[in-house]
Amino acid sequence: MTVTLSDVAARAQVSPATVSRVLNGNYPVAASTRERVLRAVDELDYVLNGPASSLAAATSDLVGILVNDIADPFFGIMAGAAQSAIGEGAPGRAGGEKLAVVCNTGGSPERELTYLTLLQRQRAAAVILTGGALEDPDHVAAVSTKLAKLTDAGTRIVLCGRPPVTGDASLAALTFDNRAGARRLTEHLLSLGHRRIGYVAGPADRTTTRHRLEGHRDALAAAGLPEGPTVHGPYDRRSGYDATLELMRREPELTAVLAANDTVALGACAALRDQGLRIPEDVSVAGFDDLPFSIDAVPALTTVRLPLHEAGARAGRLAVGTEEPPPGGVTTIPAELLVRESTARPRG
Repeated sequence: MTVTLSDVAARAQVSPATVSRVLNGNYPVAASTRERVLRAVDELDYVLNGPASSLAAATSDLVGILVNDIADPFFGIMAGAAQSAIGEGAPGRAGGEKLAVVCNTGGSPERELTYLTLLQRQRAAAVILTGGALEDPDHVAAVSTKLAKLTDAGTRIVLCGRPPVTGDASLAALTFDNRAGARRLTEHLLSLGHRRIGYVAGPADRTTTRHRLEGHRDALAAAGLPEGPTVHGPYDRRSGYDATLELMRREPELTAVLAANDTVALGACAALRDQGLRIPEDVSVAGFDDLPFSIDAVPALTTVRLPLHEAGARAGRLAVGTEEPPPGGVTTIPAELLVRESTARPRG
C-alpha cells in the first residue's frame, strides 16, 4: 500500500500543508514540528513524489554536473567534490536533499546541448558546467541561449573552471588563472636556461588550450624569444606521446617540453624515453593541473597546481545556495607552480 502525504500528516498530527512545507523546505516550520514530521516520514517510509513536486514548485531536487570525461581526473575530482558538497547539510530524511547527476559529454558540443535541454525539462534546481568551453561562435550562442532559459526558470547555473558567459553577470563563475600558471611554468624553464622549448597543446578550439598557450607565449615574448614548435591534440596520454615525437622531428635540439596537462606529460615522457633520452638530464618535461599521479611519476612532474577539489566543492555549495555567489559573479582562482624533479638546467 502506497503511503500518502495525508498518512504522514495523520501520524505527525499536523496538517498535510505542514508536511508539504517541511518536505519542500520553502516555509519556516517550528523545529519540534519539523522533527515530528520527519520522524513520521521515517516510520512510514514515505517517499516524496519528485516529478509531482517539481510540477508544483519552480524547480526539482535535481542538480546536473556536466563534464567532458568523468574518467579524466581533472573532471572526476571536481565532479566528486561538487557532489559531496551538494549533499552537505541536507537532513538525509526526505526533505532538502538534492540528487546530483553527472552528465558525461565526451567533449561533444551536441551532447552538451542535449544534456542542458534534458535538465531544463527536468526543472533542475542547478547545473554545474566544468572545464573549458568550446570556442565555436554558433555553439557559444546556443549555450548562452540555453543557460538564459534555465536561469529564467529558476535554475542556478555555476561555471567551474570555465570562463564566464559574455554579457551575463547573473551566472556564478569560478575560473582558473590558466594564463598566469602557464606563464610561470615557462618562466621557470627560462630561468633554468632553456631556450628551445616545445609545446604540446590541447585541442585548438578550447578556451583552456588558448589561455595556457597565451601564457606560454607571453613569457617567451617578455624574454625576447621566438615561439618554439607547437603541436595540438586531445588531453590524453597518446596525444602527448605522438605530439612529442613530432616536436622532436621538427626540432631535434629541444631541451624542454611543456605539456597541456599532466596526462599529456606522461605520454611525452614515454616518447622521450623510447627515443633513448633521459628526463631531465637530456630533456625537461612539465605538465599542468597537479593531478594525483603527477608526484608519483618518475621523475616527479614539475606542474601547475589547480585546486580542483576546492573549486568543485565551492561549485557544489553555490549550486545549492549554501554559499553566496562572488561579487560580480566571477572568482579567478590562482594557479601555483610546483617545481619537481622532471625539470633541470639544460646540458652545456
